[in-house]
Amino acid sequence: MVVFLFAACLLPFISAGSEDQSSTATVQRLFDAMSTHDADAARALFIPQASLFSVQPDGTAVAVPYEKWLEHLSASKDSWLERIWNPKVLEHESVAIVWAQYDFHLNGKFSHCGIDSFNLLKTAAGWKIAAVADTHEVSGCSPSPLGPPAK
Repeated sequence: MVVFLFAACLLPFISAGSEDQSSTATVQRLFDAMSTHDADAARALFIPQASLFSVQPDGTAVAVPYEKWLEHLSASKDSWLERIWNPKVLEHESVAIVWAQYDFHLNGKFSHCGIDSFNLLKTAAGWKIAAVADTHEVSGCSPSPLGPPAK
């Protein structure tokens, strides 16, 4: 009986599969989908009404409908690599924020850096991205603590 109670107490903390169900894992799955141009995998990570915003180097905020962004992802022939480090994560019940510095490499070369801010909602299917806001900085970027990307 003690073993059964112990196992029952652990059940909420054991994932049904081996896939990490955290909010940061959802963000990483998005980056993985970006690197393979898998628009369907990326689409599955967003809620249907998701919004994307990018603050350009001149301070202009640009809104991109997420379906348009997915079309661009799918059509691109370029190699994309986005990495974040030291994420600050706030989670409360079904709402989460993942905020982190990032760098972006295009075709193996550094393109830009900035701050990524992801707003996520926990659904029956797991964490889904509701909104992304980022800064798009082309100069003044500190070197990533992750080092250069693997070739």
